[in-house]
Amino acid sequence: MRDAIVLVTGAAQGIGAAVVGTLVARGAVVAAVDRDATRLHATAAELDPGGRVAPFVADVADRRAIEAVVAAVEHDIGPIDGLAHAAGILRMGPIATFADEDWDAVFRVNLGGLRNTARAVAARMLPRRRGAIVSVASNAAAVPRVAMSAYAASKAAAVMFTRCLALELAPHVRCNVVSPGSTDTAMQRAYWDDTVGPQQVLDGSLAAYRLGIPLRRIAEPSDIAAAVVFLLSEEARHITMANLCVDGGATLGAST
Repeated sequence: MRDAIVLVTGAAQGIGAAVVGTLVARGAVVAAVDRDATRLHATAAELDPGGRVAPFVADVADRRAIEAVVAAVEHDIGPIDGLAHAAGILRMGPIATFADEDWDAVFRVNLGGLRNTARAVAARMLPRRRGAIVSVASNAAAVPRVAMSAYAASKAAAVMFTRCLALELAPHVRCNVVSPGSTDTAMQRAYWDDTVGPQQVLDGSLAAYRLGIPLRRIAEPSDIAAAVVFLLSEEARHITMANLCVDGGATLGAST
């Protein structure tokens, strides 16, 4: 990955920030994108000892903003070699009472944001006949979750979108998916409350029809980042349309 130019969305925290750190450690140049300007600049400064991270403030759900970012990266830094799309949001609630605005927001970011970013990047990669794209989905795309219909459906759609994109861009651009399970991020901690916490995530919940984690640990963001960077690298040069589930066995090998 040395000197490769990689665009990373959702880069201000969690898995996205871990991907940025892993790429920098392997010598890549990173265009880090997030809508949270304060956190993005702080993360970029923390992870960037050698001037290899350029922060770009934008909302992936805004097609014009993302197109402008991709154009700026190509003009100011150079041709994009890889895209790691980690931006996403989680809003929960029972289907019968789930607010329309929450449903729309989840799909606007989790699916629309992927479409906006991948389309802008792919349009540049294809004429150059090279590149790699990795989208971060979720193991919830393969196994139903209570109160997570919008999130699970958006991530299932993201998996199929990425596979369709892979087929259209072959043989020159590879596209793959990484599907994390429970990972120690701000999103995961927001899900915990008085009834759900790390121990119940490990043990599972019969009432919520949720299996535990056979490996008996909640993933660190770096665990997911390692899988993302592998799929971006030349070590994965013969892998496309794959969905690599990184969940400690929580879904018993189920995949979309």
